[in-house]
Amino acid sequence: MKASIDSLLEKILIFIISLMLISVVWQVFSRFILKDPSTITDEISSFSLIWLGLLGAAYATGKNLHLAIDLIPEKAVEKNRLFYEAIVHISVFIFAFAVMIIGGIRLCLLTFQFEQTSAALEIPLGYIYLALPISGILTCYYTIFIFSEKVNNSKKLKK
Repeated sequence: MKASIDSLLEKILIFIISLMLISVVWQVFSRFILKDPSTITDEISSFSLIWLGLLGAAYATGKNLHLAIDLIPEKAVEKNRLFYEAIVHISVFIFAFAVMIIGGIRLCLLTFQFEQTSAALEIPLGYIYLALPISGILTCYYTIFIFSEKVNNSKKLKK
């Protein structure tokens, strides 16, 4: 299941970055060559950046490449590695669940309720903000998956 989610997410990220690249190139071309700047490319590239950043963060979590700050000396961590990794994974899960999923859903509902739309594209901003709960769900899934793998591997090593 994880491999298929990874593959789909990779394809989506490649599409988003390609869309962003085309949008920015067209903006530069239309502004400096045609002397008639496009009005929608600014929003397309901005919205693409939002989706790219959030889905990319979820993808990085799935590859266990998320940012970890070493505040505790390595010798202390080495003795209880699984305990400290549990703290990190639980913290990531709580943040993703509370802020990204719950907060993101509330944000989407509010923007749909108040019918907020983007200026140039005139699409509901709720669709743009959907990146937040979707990436939160993916981050929670990846966090649970990776930590359960680490627990299973540590059990195998003890046997």
